[in-house]
Amino acid sequence: MFKKFRFHRKKKQLKVTAPDTEPGAKGKDEKFELNVENNINRLRMLFDVNDDVVFREFVAFIDKPVKVFICYFSTIANSEYINEFVVKPLQERNFINNQVILPQDNILEMVKNNVLDVGSLSENTTLQSVADQILSGKAALFIDGSDTALIIEAQGYAKRNVTEPDTESVVRGPREGFTEDIEVNTGLIRRKIVNSKLIFEKFTIGKQTHTKIRIAYIEGIANRKVVQEVKTRLQDIDIDSILESGYIEQLIEDHPTSIFPTVGNSEKPDIIAARLLEGKVAILCDGTPFVLSVPYMFIENFQISEDYYSRPYFASAIRLLRLLSLFLTVTIPAFYVALTSYHHAMIPTVLLTSMAAAEETVPFPVLIETLLIGIAFEILREAGVRLPRPVGSAISIVGALIIGEGAVQAGLVSAPMVIAMALTGISSFIVPAINDAVVLSRLFFVLLAGVLGLYGVLIGFLIILAHMCSLRSFGTPYLAPHAPIILREWKDTLIRAPLWKMNQRPQSITWEHETKRQGSHQKPQPPDNGSEES
Repeated sequence: MFKKFRFHRKKKQLKVTAPDTEPGAKGKDEKFELNVENNINRLRMLFDVNDDVVFREFVAFIDKPVKVFICYFSTIANSEYINEFVVKPLQERNFINNQVILPQDNILEMVKNNVLDVGSLSENTTLQSVADQILSGKAALFIDGSDTALIIEAQGYAKRNVTEPDTESVVRGPREGFTEDIEVNTGLIRRKIVNSKLIFEKFTIGKQTHTKIRIAYIEGIANRKVVQEVKTRLQDIDIDSILESGYIEQLIEDHPTSIFPTVGNSEKPDIIAARLLEGKVAILCDGTPFVLSVPYMFIENFQISEDYYSRPYFASAIRLLRLLSLFLTVTIPAFYVALTSYHHAMIPTVLLTSMAAAEETVPFPVLIETLLIGIAFEILREAGVRLPRPVGSAISIVGALIIGEGAVQAGLVSAPMVIAMALTGISSFIVPAINDAVVLSRLFFVLLAGVLGLYGVLIGFLIILAHMCSLRSFGTPYLAPHAPIILREWKDTLIRAPLWKMNQRPQSITWEHETKRQGSHQKPQPPDNGSEES
């Protein structure tokens, strides 16, 4: 069954490392001592140069006065929470009055079970491990006479509220989007899939950043080989920092030299939940709202969540329109160059006369003219994205009008060329997920059209198609279900069939024939209003 399930791994994983010079690197396995003063000094050697670190020493009343100290960073931990639920109970509870007298050996257990009013506690005895926990926003509590630190969940850094993502806005459907906090993102997914089989597994990547990573999958639906391959590739990453999920995407994809993405991403919980229900694996990265998903196929660039929330007829028409827009944005400049340079007979006479008159005053060949206006369009698009929103939209509109009109009047470019590039630019906004591949493919086709005409465009199509057929994403062919042909999955490709017809999960992802729900193989029948039950 898994003969086609092949992984195209890089021969050597990218490694970007630096000398291990961080404080305490030599003592990662160093244990704490029973003397609280020695433990304080060790942590001070690590953190005392920071002005936001807090070392609070006080006397706690347990079975007798005991020296206690707590360490945390005020900028990433909740100081009010620590004072209210950790420090205050230790200072105020006098167990002697309550006649709770236990031996000194049980002080740690007494504090853990009877004193602290916190929701999550863990123990740790290693210096570097405790230091990493403190750096992640937690607090470490030490008690004199114990060589174990109590780790308290007390993160309190600023978080962005759950809002609608700008990159995936919809007319109908959920408006919530992921945030930069991995805990919030995990909760958003769990809200969508209330299932004990939904598994989250934790990883830490980055020698310097120690970024929290989680993979999510539904046990029994996701292919075990895909899950294991994701774990293996994440464990193979050896790099100093992970600042965004794009780092992980580039380090785990099957074909890092390809212009086409083989790892998906999304800011919307409903999209990630739908992919998990299909048998895919999601990868969450702390510090970014973009969640990755694998395997990823080319057809997914034309599928948006709103397609499944509306009726299938309009959704299918819009999906075909997206495919047409991709074809137009890639080929219009190439066709214009080929027809005006080599294939004049294919242009109607009236249109050819108008185009010839417009090109007469242009001092550059059509190929150079196309490249110049293409570069100008990309400059305007990049300026509109990078500038502040109120200014960016004005720059995009005014710049396009003024530069386009001025260039035509000055005779630098022709009016038909401006129209062709405007249509090309508008079409590119409809499929933003593969904009990088679209821009590079467009340039590739324009150069071939300038040298060989329509024959060059045809050769370019064959090269791109052959390249895409060779791509795989975690064992799944990139062009599935069209190459290889899986007819039963065509219900959700170029068109979107009714939901009651899509009763099986994609075989190209799970490699198993599995129905989504019982009794979904037949079209639902309307209720009989004349029956006794009605």
